[in-house]
Order: sequence, then C-alpha cells, then structure tokens
Amino acid sequence: MKVKLEIDPDQEDLEVKISAPKMTEEVERLYQLLKKEKKLDQIEAFKDNISYYLNLSDILFFETDSKVVMAHTRTDSYQVKYKLYELEDILGGDFMRVSKSTILNLKQIYALTRSISNCQIKFQDSYKTVYVSRHYYRELRNRLEERRRLS
Repeated sequence: MKVKLEIDPDQEDLEVKISAPKMTEEVERLYQLLKKEKKLDQIEAFKDNISYYLNLSDILFFETDSKVVMAHTRTDSYQVKYKLYELEDILGGDFMRVSKSTILNLKQIYALTRSISNCQIKFQDSYKTVYVSRHYYRELRNRLEERRRLS
C-alpha cells in the first residue's frame, strides 16, 4: 500500500481520497476508520441515582444484559442510556464490537488468550474480562495489528 501526503496552501478543506483497484477488506476497514470521527470525549452514566460523566478513555468495555447497557471501568460499572448499536455509531475508532453483547475499548486491552471456541481479553489492573466471539476475532486481530503498525 502506498501512502501519500500532499500539503497545499490553496486547499480550502481537508480532503482524504482512497484509490484502489477494487474493494477489499483492507480498503473497507480504512474507509470505516476514516469515516468514524470521534464525536464524544465523555459519556453520561448512572449509578445509584447519581449522574457521572465518564471519560471514554477510562471505559474498558460496554456490555448489555437484560436490555440494560453497562459501561465498565477498572473498578466499577455504570448504566448508560444508549443501546449497543447506538454506541457503535457515536464511539470513535478506539471501540469495536466483539460479540453480540459487548463493545470493547481497544486501547485498554492488556492480554489476549485464545482458545478453540473464543478469545478472552484481560485488562491491566482489573479483574474484569471479556470474551470475543469467533465471528469477531479476525477483525479484532486486524484492528490490533493496524494500531500496532500506526504507532
């Protein structure tokens, strides 16, 4: 893949163009990554009738159970008013769905343990874990590899 940067003082607006001979998984991922601009830095969450404003960078994952969506930090969990599909639309590229009931913060991954049926994610300084379904595992590995290459 070629990457080209062009600075033009006469350019009025930022323009990003992807040129490819055909649509591939890599092109689609790149397009989706560019399309998703971070819309939030914080999210409102609730616990014991108190509203908290959590930094997205502090959230390990979002999980749903019985129609309630919870935001998990290292030590606590809070209820949020969004559905998982709504969170997918408003969260930036640091988050990804890894199962039917979980959206994961990619920046918070500490360890991956692969087994025959799934993959377990561990977080640093937390007892919490998340399981990635087989359906999402390949995409997760690709996203982590992209992040590693870009940093």
